[in-house]
Amino acid sequence: MSRLPVDVVVPTIGRASARRVFAALAAGDGPALRDVIVVVDRGGRAPEGLDGLAAVARDVRVVGGRGAGPAAARNIGWRLAGAPWVAFLDDDVVPEPAWRARLAEDLAGLPDDVAGSQGVIRVPRPEGRRPTDWERNVAGLEDARWATADMAYRRAALSALGGFDERFPRAYREDADLALRAMDRGLRLVRGRRRVDHPVGPAGPWISLRAQAGNADDVLMDALHGPGWRDRAGAPPGRRDRHLLTAAAGAAAAASVAAGRPRLAALAATAWLAATAELAWARIAPGPRTPREVALMAATSAAMPVAAAHTARGLARRRRLLADRARAPSPAPLGARPEAVLLDRDGTLIVDVPYNGDPERVAPMPGAREAIDRLRRAGVRTGVVSNQSGIGRGLLDERQVAAVNRRVEGLLGDLGPWMVCPHAPGDACGCRKPEPGLVIGAARELGVDPADCVVVGDIGADVEAARRAGARAVLVPTPRTLPEEIAAAPAVAPDLVAAVEMILGSPA
Repeated sequence: MSRLPVDVVVPTIGRASARRVFAALAAGDGPALRDVIVVVDRGGRAPEGLDGLAAVARDVRVVGGRGAGPAAARNIGWRLAGAPWVAFLDDDVVPEPAWRARLAEDLAGLPDDVAGSQGVIRVPRPEGRRPTDWERNVAGLEDARWATADMAYRRAALSALGGFDERFPRAYREDADLALRAMDRGLRLVRGRRRVDHPVGPAGPWISLRAQAGNADDVLMDALHGPGWRDRAGAPPGRRDRHLLTAAAGAAAAASVAAGRPRLAALAATAWLAATAELAWARIAPGPRTPREVALMAATSAAMPVAAAHTARGLARRRRLLADRARAPSPAPLGARPEAVLLDRDGTLIVDVPYNGDPERVAPMPGAREAIDRLRRAGVRTGVVSNQSGIGRGLLDERQVAAVNRRVEGLLGDLGPWMVCPHAPGDACGCRKPEPGLVIGAARELGVDPADCVVVGDIGADVEAARRAGARAVLVPTPRTLPEEIAAAPAVAPDLVAAVEMILGSPA
């Protein structure tokens, strides 16, 4: 059976519905998967039903999450993945029988600038009656853009973007945020033909009130992407402003009563009642209008101004975010155009696959070819400086490393001299970054002074090696870059293309 270059990541909180996901994947048609990675969050138990996947996946791994929400769980999953593509499935969907076959069709031949492919989501409707308020809420997934209920991303794109933003603690807006960041980088997202069903799960009577916590995430989206993010993400306008006005009217009524101003209290109470009645009817009218649904909509609509508290919490977080941005130092200028740029390999030129000896697993970082071509057009020579401790650890041999390096040049073109440190961390060599040996050696091979070189890498060791050699440095962070490394770097760029523009003196 042929195998898809895809790892599937399923975050779960231990719900029984996850068993349906695994059963559908195992029973379907199409090529086998590479790996299935199940991230069990909130300390839940590993779900049942994984045994059947052994026939359609090379490996099935179950790992624990940190209880920090679905964004964090997905980050754990894709960072463990090694395939060029990572497909995310929610633990409450049911993939169609041909899901694997259609996934292969959806991903086949996609251009390099396509970062992701979304599947079709269908929410089954109740028979014989109109849907409830909660059922209509879930049905909104059918029109949602880039929902991770079924979304495949290139792993290289996830690495370049830093994955999901874990400041989104709920299964809400974290997928839209990632998609907008991808499109801001010039990457495209497309829709495929594969399909999953998303049944409406059980929900308590107060689910609509709990869902209002998402108002804080909407405020965060305002801060991160500006007021036009809803149009770009295809998100409905929502009722946040109306909820704020309703809450203000209720608060004014209470304050007026306390102040002994009955007329003003009556006016404010009338405004609150009218707004509450309008909200309740907007939710009741399209529904089944059963006595239970009508009573539930009336009660929760009266309590809906709780959304204002979540909005206030989001605004406080937004103020902190903007203050942090204002305090962030600007990158130091790099000075004159260099004679040469020396590039780290893993995490800078190509996606970091630990101890990789397989050329087939090589995937360029987004924009790598564009950045290298830009240096060539500018007449700036290049070289590669790379720690490969897998040789010293006995996990790789030099032939495997050389084969991977040839594959990198096959994808990106000639990169100049390759300076590789084969030593393990405890070997006390002078070449393993942060020691300066690789930088000095590459400069010597190119016939330039290290002071006329700029080193580009993704961790502090790259920056420190440049400093010790007398070269300049630009840090291009990835998810493994430590915050203190970013803070200490003399210059930081969001990606390799921006780093090259910074080096050449063009606007980044």
